[in-house]
Amino acid sequence: MPIAITLEELSTLLGDRLSRSKSDLAEHGRSESYFSARPPDAVAYPRTTEEVSAILRICNRNGCPVVGWGAGTSVEGNALAVKGGVCVDFRLMNAVLQINAEDMDVVVQPGLTREELNIALRDTGLFFPVDPGANASIGGMTSTRASGTTAVRYGTMREQVLALKVVLADGKVIETGTRARKSAAGYDLTHLFVGSEGTLGLITEITLRLHGQPEKIVAAVCAFPQMDAAVEAVQATIQMGLPMARIEFLDADTVAACNAYSGTGFPEMPHLMVEFHGTEDGVVHDVQRFGEIVEDMGGAGFEWASQTEERNALWTMRHNAYFAILASRKGATAVVTDICVPISRLAQAVEETRADIADSPIAGPILGHVGDGNFHAILLVDEENPAELAQAKDLAKRMADRALLHGGTITGEHGIGMGKLDLMASEHGLAWSVMAQIKRSMDPQNILNPGKVVRLAEHN
Repeated sequence: MPIAITLEELSTLLGDRLSRSKSDLAEHGRSESYFSARPPDAVAYPRTTEEVSAILRICNRNGCPVVGWGAGTSVEGNALAVKGGVCVDFRLMNAVLQINAEDMDVVVQPGLTREELNIALRDTGLFFPVDPGANASIGGMTSTRASGTTAVRYGTMREQVLALKVVLADGKVIETGTRARKSAAGYDLTHLFVGSEGTLGLITEITLRLHGQPEKIVAAVCAFPQMDAAVEAVQATIQMGLPMARIEFLDADTVAACNAYSGTGFPEMPHLMVEFHGTEDGVVHDVQRFGEIVEDMGGAGFEWASQTEERNALWTMRHNAYFAILASRKGATAVVTDICVPISRLAQAVEETRADIADSPIAGPILGHVGDGNFHAILLVDEENPAELAQAKDLAKRMADRALLHGGTITGEHGIGMGKLDLMASEHGLAWSVMAQIKRSMDPQNILNPGKVVRLAEHN
C-alpha cells in the first residue's frame, strides 16, 4: 500500500524522528474548535529544508497526503489530516537564522513562535508586532495570514513577510521575494503563499519586517452602557485617524466570563481595551483625545496601565478570553467564527450579529479586533448535541453572509480550513476556480493539505 511504502522510506530518512505513537498522532489530530479528531498516519520532525524536500519527494512519488503543523492553535481545522498521511511538524526548525538590525528585518525558521522571536530581539530595540493571542508559530501565522490585536496599527502577516523559502509538492525548493522593501519584478509569489494554509507548499524560512520598540506604551480599559456605543467609539476613533496600537471590544458576556476565569472585577458591561504606542508627549495627546471620544459616547471607568506587568496582565486576560468563555459552560465546545467588514459598517454588523444570537438558543459572546473591522463570535455548544451544533453553524453562516452584504469578508484572520470551505464561492465567485487552477498546476496530485481552501476532484 502507498502509505506503508511511504512510511518505510520516511523511516529510513528520519529514523526516530518519524513517529507513529498514539500520543503523537492524537496531538496532531486535534483542533482548538469543534472539529472531530483527524489524526495523521505518522508525524515527521524535520530539521532542515533538505529534509523537508526529501519528505515531499517521497510523499509526492507515492501520492501520500502531507499536512504542515506549527503550534496547532488554528480554529477552522486548518491543520487536520482529513485524508490521513504525514503531518510535518516544524518544532525542530525553530531557529533565528539572521537578525539584520540596521535593515529592521529578520530571517527565521517556521517552528519559531512569536514569543520566542521577541525574546531573541529584546536587545536590538526592535520587535515583531503581530499578536494573534496564542503563542503561534511564525510558519503557521504566515500560512494562515494571521493578524490579531495589533493589526490596526502594524498590519497583518501580509504586511510583515518580505521573502520566503518554500518546498513545493514535488520537493523543489524555491525562494520568493528579497530583503528589499519593494520590488516590481514579476508575480508576487511571496504573498501567494502567505495565507495559502500549506496547500501550495511548505514554508521553511521566512524573512520578516521588524519595527522599532516604542518609547512609551500605555494600555487602558473602559466600560460602556451599551454595545453600540462602544462600537461607535471605535468607529469615531479610527475615522479621526487616532493612531491606536490596539483597540479590542468585549461584550458583557465576555467580560463576565473573564471575571470568573481570571478573577478580575470589571463591571459586566461592554468594554474597550486599548493600547497606545509612541513618544511620551504623543501618547499623552492620544490618550486625551481618546478619552474625549469615550466621554462623548457615554463610556466611563477608565483603568490605565503603563507598567509592563500591568499591561501584560490586562492583555493576558484578553488572550485568555476564549478559554474563559469555554469555561463559562461546563463541558462545552465552540464554533469559533470571525468576519471582517469596512469600518463604516462595523456597528451595524455587530448589532445585527448580537440580535441574531440573542434570538437563538445558543450562547455566543462577541469580542474582537474591532479597530480593523474584525470581530468574533464564540458559539457555545454541547458537542454531543447535533441540533446545537447545526444551530451554531447556521449562525456562523449568517454572520458570513452578513459580512459579504456589508462589503466584507467571511474571515478576517482564522482562514478557511475545513470550516469555511463551503463559503468560498459566495465571496470569490469565479475567482475561486482560479485558485483551484493554481492549486492543480502546483500540486497536481493534491497531496498538500487536501480538503482545505479550494475544492478539487478527488485524487487520494
